[in-house]
Amino acid sequence: MDGQHLEKPHSHGHATAGRTPSSTSQNPRTSCHVSESMKDLTHLKVLQDPDHRDRQKRHPTTIMLCKSQSSQAAMRPKEHKVFMEEAYNAAICFKMLQDLNGSDPVHLKHITKKIKSMAHKAPNLVLETIHDYFVNNPEISSRHKFRLLQVLEAVIRASNHLEEAWEKTLMQLALENMTKSTELEEAYQDAASDVLLAVCRHSWRAVAQHLETEVLTGVFPHRSLLYVMGIMTSNESIFHKGEKACWEEQLAKMAIKSVQFLNRDMWFKELLLALTKPDRTHQEQPPEKIFLFIYYGLILQAEDNATAVRAHLKALLDTSHEWPKQREGIALTVGLAAARHLDHVWCVLEQFSQSSPIKWSLNSFCLKVLMEKEPQDTLCTSTRQQTIHIISSLCKLKPPWDLERKSRLLSVCLRSVLALPMLDVLEKHTCLFLEPPNIQTLYNKTSEALDQMLQSFIMQNPTAEELHFLLSHMYVWLASEKAHERQRAVHSCMALLRFLSHNLYLDTKEDFQRIGQLVGMLGILCQDPDKTTQHSSLEGVSHVYQLLMRQRTRQVLKVEARAPKQLSQAGKDGALFWSSGDGKAAPPAPQEMAFTKDHIFQPGSSQVIKEVMKHLTMVELTDLIWTAVNGLGSTSPSRVQAAANMLLIAIREHGAKLETVANLGRAIHVQLCSIHMPRAKNNALHAVTLLARNHAPELVATLLDCSTPLDSHAFQLWRALGAEQPASRLVVAELLAWLRERPLPPGAGDGGTPPREKAHLRSLTAMNLLHQLQFAHEFKKAMQEAYPELLLAFLTQMHYVLELTLPEEARPSEEARPSEEARPSEEARPSEEAQSSLQSTSLEALKGLLSSPRHWQDFAHMELQGAWKLFSSTHTYPQGARLLARAMVENHCGHIKAVTSQLLTAVRSEEERERKTAVLILTEFLYSPTLPEVLPREAALTVLARGLKDSSPEVRVLSLQGLANILFHPEKGSLLCGQLPAFLDGFFHSSEQVVVQVMGTVSDVLHSLGTNGAVAQSLRVAFNARSFFDDDRDAIRAAAMALFGDLVAAMAGRELSGLRTQVHQSMVPLLLRLKDRCPAVVTQAKFALYRCAVLLRWRLQHTLFCTLAWETGLSARHFLWTCLMTQSQEEFGIHLAQALSYLHSSHRHMKTWAALFIGYTICHHPQAVSQMGSSANTNLLFCTFEDLKKDPEPSIREFATRQLSFLQEVVAAKPK
Repeated sequence: MDGQHLEKPHSHGHATAGRTPSSTSQNPRTSCHVSESMKDLTHLKVLQDPDHRDRQKRHPTTIMLCKSQSSQAAMRPKEHKVFMEEAYNAAICFKMLQDLNGSDPVHLKHITKKIKSMAHKAPNLVLETIHDYFVNNPEISSRHKFRLLQVLEAVIRASNHLEEAWEKTLMQLALENMTKSTELEEAYQDAASDVLLAVCRHSWRAVAQHLETEVLTGVFPHRSLLYVMGIMTSNESIFHKGEKACWEEQLAKMAIKSVQFLNRDMWFKELLLALTKPDRTHQEQPPEKIFLFIYYGLILQAEDNATAVRAHLKALLDTSHEWPKQREGIALTVGLAAARHLDHVWCVLEQFSQSSPIKWSLNSFCLKVLMEKEPQDTLCTSTRQQTIHIISSLCKLKPPWDLERKSRLLSVCLRSVLALPMLDVLEKHTCLFLEPPNIQTLYNKTSEALDQMLQSFIMQNPTAEELHFLLSHMYVWLASEKAHERQRAVHSCMALLRFLSHNLYLDTKEDFQRIGQLVGMLGILCQDPDKTTQHSSLEGVSHVYQLLMRQRTRQVLKVEARAPKQLSQAGKDGALFWSSGDGKAAPPAPQEMAFTKDHIFQPGSSQVIKEVMKHLTMVELTDLIWTAVNGLGSTSPSRVQAAANMLLIAIREHGAKLETVANLGRAIHVQLCSIHMPRAKNNALHAVTLLARNHAPELVATLLDCSTPLDSHAFQLWRALGAEQPASRLVVAELLAWLRERPLPPGAGDGGTPPREKAHLRSLTAMNLLHQLQFAHEFKKAMQEAYPELLLAFLTQMHYVLELTLPEEARPSEEARPSEEARPSEEARPSEEAQSSLQSTSLEALKGLLSSPRHWQDFAHMELQGAWKLFSSTHTYPQGARLLARAMVENHCGHIKAVTSQLLTAVRSEEERERKTAVLILTEFLYSPTLPEVLPREAALTVLARGLKDSSPEVRVLSLQGLANILFHPEKGSLLCGQLPAFLDGFFHSSEQVVVQVMGTVSDVLHSLGTNGAVAQSLRVAFNARSFFDDDRDAIRAAAMALFGDLVAAMAGRELSGLRTQVHQSMVPLLLRLKDRCPAVVTQAKFALYRCAVLLRWRLQHTLFCTLAWETGLSARHFLWTCLMTQSQEEFGIHLAQALSYLHSSHRHMKTWAALFIGYTICHHPQAVSQMGSSANTNLLFCTFEDLKKDPEPSIREFATRQLSFLQEVVAAKPK
């Protein structure tokens, strides 16, 4: 057949059910290898000719394809088209099965995948082809058959349904090959067994019936049968829901029927041989061996003859159990047998342990299995008690158990006893017994056995390490959420401690390991809601106290032996509470010590913990504190409260002695989110407050990392840190120090060594924290005291944030740019969203600082000018910093001297940004009359001259500008004043841009003149500026109002009646321009109005600022009108006339605002109608209110309606 090809038929008709064409039939690579003898499949019968078979025998390398009789019968009625398609697919499958004999693993994997794919579409065709190939070609190699079995198993697994005929056929095929001996040994048999397991997934009952028949023949089952039964027992995925239990039930029945075979020597010998056969690896046991241990146990369980059971168990225990898996298997068999023959199992185990001390490891496995098989919700027998007694006796033998084995046994025993339900629940389980056991007595004996086991362990190894090992297994039960489990656990713990206290077993030469943890656990339980638990815990603490004092006394006596004089002096100072002071007193006997300080061991007394703490080392105290912190995470409210109480006591008494608290602070932060009890949370926070007395810097550094982002729990910790005034100052100082650590992110530095990755985040976090803590009452005083440092730090920080977000191409100068390698990459720069957040946080921090009651005027200047936006860019940052410093000077800020002291330090900083900010502020402070008190003129000259040599070009320029101040050049005053008339003439230039620039220049001149001022020209400047308030050009209106405001500020403090008149006459235009169409005009109108109100010394200036800055609507307008009318009544007529003139405005908002102003005036001062002059003004007002009745805003419509009605009444009552 090799070398021949099969031509693909042209028919593409649909196959009948179960035989759809495979996609592989379309593959030309596959079809080209198909034998040409398949072209005419109608002649396949020829292949069954005897002569032909003889030829095949002479040429065994030629593989035959033979269709079964059923297939040939099916060919006749089928249409030729469908038949040819099926035949073609069968040929493809045949060829792929033939190729499984290859050696290329990649190709074999590909073939297997293709066969599986074909099986999904035509499972019956593939199964039939594999079966026929397997049966009709017996001479193929075992390796080839092995691969065929593997493929067959995969195809069966992939099939959704298996016909009954196929189940029987494939079962028979698997059973025949499972017992064959080949060079592949067990691998071949396992492959055949896997086929049977695959069939089992479709029909497990049929497979189970075959297995039962084979097992119960009386001949010891073949390994492959045990392999299949082992997989069925361990793998639940073979069965559908509920079927596994049926299989286990059938297995139990098979075990009952197999009892008879135990008396057959041959069968039993083969059983022991199979059980003791060495495994290929000692790490894993094969499925058949695991099953055999289970099956043997079930058979012994079913055996009625107790003598036979003992004999078999003894024989099994006498076999080799050198390897752990073998011991586990034996323990499994013993455990199953014990389910029915417990007493006999005990006898065998006791004899075995006495006669074979070398084999304890096996005993430990058996005992562990027995304990685990005890039902956890009932206590009806003494099994637990007996098991624990055996463990107690075994632990006395040599050599001792290793820690891992002992730990497993100890955990199982503790869980088996401590996790039992409450006694009343246990009694309910025995209500149907004819002779129910005494549950109380049974439990007490079991509990006593557990206590004796613990005592046996410590007696065999009386060291502090062993005590810690035993107690560490009990801690999980001491912290149980169930009260009865805690009660039992603490009783066992107390019993062990009492045993050690009354019997001098424990070696006191070494320090107790983790005794702080034990004291912490018992201390928490001393506050347990359960009274029994409380008393047991207190007694346990008293025994710990005695053990501790005994150990400490031994240490002191050692010192006494070496230096008796010093010890005698220590005795006089009260080093030992039982010492008489002569240094010769011996430690009291145990019984004496138990009552020496008995008064402190009272329920609910915190003195017990305090007393024990006095004698703990620093390491032990740290353990106790950590135990309390871990207790804060409990879900039990009472335990959380107790842990918080103990934590507070420990920190209050010994917090100052702790060497490091970083991890402690971090852990408290983690636990804080789970504490929901206010009192417990307050105690935990109070503990942090106490820690801050001695460890503030360390806690600040730790919590800084926990505050990104700043959640409510972290903020509570920060408030706790500053709850005491000295600590709050330290915290602010530490945060300022971290704020000044401003490394640029990797790649964004100025050419130096790159800082640690993300180290700049600490500086940003410190900024955010300082911002948030400004509003916490714990930090208000500390923030006020640190105002100068905070102001400069926040301003510098804003520049730093701008540097973080600055693209390389936008850097100010070539000299300031970093090298190519150090330039910030796009990845190093924050995202746009992060940039916005950083800038917003830094700006809000500055705003928060300035919005305090002492500095709100500075905040008002910045807010009303809209100057905050200047801090959004490095280009406008200098202007923003100047305006803030100018506001401080204008408002006579009381911190100018203190801030100047900070500036003198900052100008020498290594940071360019800090030097730049300091010089910016200093140049504005030169205009302050209080500056010479802290920085005389000559000293200021020296500072600025030094700035001319700074490495930063910006600092040099700013220093040069400062040196040009009029303070250092008084002659400039007359020169500038002489230029003002010419500048004022420039107001009337035809170019809008020129006029705006001239007005700005006049503002600069006024500022440059400073306290000298342009008094002589002030009235002319004011009059000219006011004349442009109603100019049609937006930019000129805004510039005129800005100039007027600057003039008012420059003349502040001088009593100029003419200027005051100008200010009064500007109030109504400024007020009405608050509704100007141009935003810039509105901004300058607000600021100028506020400055005028300050000059006129209006009351409620803060409320006025808030109204101008943020309020809108009728209420805000009414407040502004009230301020004007109540504080400038002399100018009533002027204000009314000015308002009437705005009724002619072409801008609706201005006209509306003027009408509202007049309406308020008439409403509160009806006589104002008589001052309105001609009837034309009255008619104009009527028309305006009529128009306002149609305004889109409901409140204005309502106001206009009422005012129109009121105005009509007033006019009607007016004398003719």
